[in-house]
Amino acid sequence: MTRPNTFLATSRRWGESALQLAKREVALLSILLTIAGGIWGFIAIAEEMVEGETGAIDKALLLALRDAGDINNPIGPAWLQQAMLQFTALGSTAVLSLITVGAIGWMLLWGKYRTALLATLAIGGGAVLSTILKGEFARTRPDLVPHGDLVSGLSFPSGHAFSSAVVYLTLAVLLARVQPHRRAKIYLVTMAVALTLLIGVSRVYLGVHWPSDVLAGWCVGSAWALSWWALSLWWARRQSARTTD
Repeated sequence: MTRPNTFLATSRRWGESALQLAKREVALLSILLTIAGGIWGFIAIAEEMVEGETGAIDKALLLALRDAGDINNPIGPAWLQQAMLQFTALGSTAVLSLITVGAIGWMLLWGKYRTALLATLAIGGGAVLSTILKGEFARTRPDLVPHGDLVSGLSFPSGHAFSSAVVYLTLAVLLARVQPHRRAKIYLVTMAVALTLLIGVSRVYLGVHWPSDVLAGWCVGSAWALSWWALSLWWARRQSARTTD
């Protein structure tokens, strides 16, 4: 009976290994498809924006967030306006830089050098990409309503929407990879998505970006962040294959 038991044990191990490999392949494929969707979404929005097709809906959505009797005032009570200013600050360069430095420092402290390197390249590269895209499209800020926040520079894609997606999603997915518990992984990614959405909405509410600016920023920022997640998965698989060999 020893030989059949050995055969069954070996078969079980092979089956479990094959199942884990299939799960990793499906996860990587899903990420790649999501990246492609984000890039396609950005290109579609950019083309519509350049052709002037987003103008009507941009104006309608911006005015929908204003008092019908006085477009100088955003809808909602004073506390909501204050909350939106605080949400939008979470996507500022100062706050994102502080969070990035703190997160990368934590990774280095715990010996996650590869993760720290990927985070540095992803976020630094994202800042460069944002600057290039804004200069390429050179869209001016909305002048339909008064701005509720101090702004400068160009409008498309939204720097806050893009940068918050890059920073929060990149850090969330990279940190989730080194978390042993599934609930912790889900929590990190959920919080990153929630912050990114709140920041983007706040930019439109404050009248400093057209809705299409924000939507484009979400699309390309998410695609950029997920690209680095896919790279981290590929890197981990390569290292695992080397160890096995």
